[in-house]
Order: sequence, then C-alpha cells, then structure tokens
Amino acid sequence: MVSYLDFEKPVAELQTRIAELRKATSDEMDLDREISDLEVKVQKLLRDTYAHLTPWQKTQVARHPERPHFHDYISGLCEDFIPLAGDRLFGEDEAIIGGLARIDNQRVMIIGQEKGNDTASRIKHNFGMARPEGYRKAIRLMKMADRFGLPVVSLVDTSGAFPGIDAEERGQAEAIARSTETCLSLGVPLISVIVGEGGSGGAIAIAAANRLLMFEHAIYSVISPEGCASILWRDAGKASDAATAMKLTATDLYGLGIVDRIVLEPVGGAHRDPKSAIAALKTALLQELAFLTPMDQDVLRSMRRKKFLDIGG
Repeated sequence: MVSYLDFEKPVAELQTRIAELRKATSDEMDLDREISDLEVKVQKLLRDTYAHLTPWQKTQVARHPERPHFHDYISGLCEDFIPLAGDRLFGEDEAIIGGLARIDNQRVMIIGQEKGNDTASRIKHNFGMARPEGYRKAIRLMKMADRFGLPVVSLVDTSGAFPGIDAEERGQAEAIARSTETCLSLGVPLISVIVGEGGSGGAIAIAAANRLLMFEHAIYSVISPEGCASILWRDAGKASDAATAMKLTATDLYGLGIVDRIVLEPVGGAHRDPKSAIAALKTALLQELAFLTPMDQDVLRSMRRKKFLDIGG
C-alpha cells in the first residue's frame, strides 16, 4: 500500500474506490470496465498533479518513506557489491555505506547514505545522518578508488550531517571539509546523484563531483526549508514559503548550473515504481561513466574545479 501525501488525497479517494469495486466484483457483477476507467483517471490525475508540484510538495516527495534508499539502488544497479566498513580511526558508521561493485561491466566504488525503511533500520542508520567516522570512511574509500583507478559513484540522501555533541567532539566539521577536499582532488571520475534529500554539508561532502545528477523530485539545499523558515521568520510553519525561495528543486538547480542532468522519475514519483526509477538511473550512470572514464586525471580535476568556480559566475 502506498502512503499518500496530503496533496494526493484525490488520488487516494480514487484508489479506495477501485479497491472497493474489486472486492465487489463477482460472477453476477462485472465491474472491469468501470475499474479500468478509474485506473485511467488515476494515471491522468497523477500526471497532472506531479507535473505541477510546488517546491514544498517536491520536498515531501523527496522525503517519502517508501522512496528507494541506498540498499534498493545497490540491488538494482550493481552486481558483486562488496561492502567495506570502518574509517580505521574510530569505528563504523552505518549512515554511510560504501564498497566495490560492478555496474554492468564497469567496476566502481559506490558510496551513499542509507536512511532505513522501518523504525529499526532508521535507528541503525541514524536516519542517514552521518557522524565524522562516516565521512572518514568515505574519504578512505575514495582514496582507495583513486589508487586503483576506479570511478566513484555517490548516492546522496540525507537531511544533513548528524548535529549531536559526540559528532562535534570527534571533529564533524573537519571530517566534512576533508571529505569535500578529497572529492575535489580525485584523479578518477566522480559522479554524484541526489536521489532524495540532499541537505547541507552532509550532502556536499560526497557530492563535489565532475557530474552532479538529480532525480526529478529530489531536493538539494544548504538547509532544510523548516530550518530556513525558523531562521528567517522564527516560524517553521513557513517552510512552504522558504522552499519556494530557496530554489531547491532539480529544475531550479539545473537552471542555475549546479545540477548537470535531471533523471526523470516514473509517474507519481520513484516510490510508486522503484524498478523503473533505478533503471533510469542506471542508464544515466552508464552514459556518464562512458563520457568521463577515458579522461586524463588532470582533465578530471580541472573540469571539477571549473564546475564549482563557475557557480554563481
């Protein structure tokens, strides 16, 4: 069963009606035609609704609990995934997962945040909010990939780095800065994808890439809309206004030159058809890898440097 967002109530009503008709269908009563007509209406309503989402509605879609997460992408994108754990300094952080994998015949190092999909896994993965050891693990894996000439793919889905006291005590800001520096210094291709929510330094730490891809209904910003509203208006209830002002959607960021490519989602969002969403991402990644892999180390570094220096120019 799909969890419906507030703006999807008309869709939910139609789906409820379809479910009722299916239960009522019997040998004496053939309701297939009516059900078919309602299903067509649902698809049209979803297309119309998702074609005109506001930034705040896109934020809700990006945070949808049934949206595919890192483990889902690993299952659909990769063969022979070998997880690599620990930062070799403090310990293991479950919010960031990474390891060696193959996407078709292309060997890569893949890294990303995992939010979890139920209460137990969300607590285990700390809702995708990494501590310093998570970013130091990412640094270790990126440097390993650089040493062995493997492209790096990062999948971003976090509201931000963990803001707890223990994380600050272990050098959260320094770990994020070092991770960002490592991204920029790599001599191998780095492709990052905002698959859900890309928040603050917790996102950019693994997303300072040659090519930044973004799902159609994902968001990417320096702060959450609620946080922005609390700072500007002292009222988190103005998150909708903040989301509009922040230009955090894929379309906005593509227009600003921050995002290089938008990956289209199935009608009604990636959570309605994860397999199609993951297949679309796989196609995009293979194209980007084919474009970047032949490039020289110096060209890749120069390309990355120019990309970020040109932002806002």
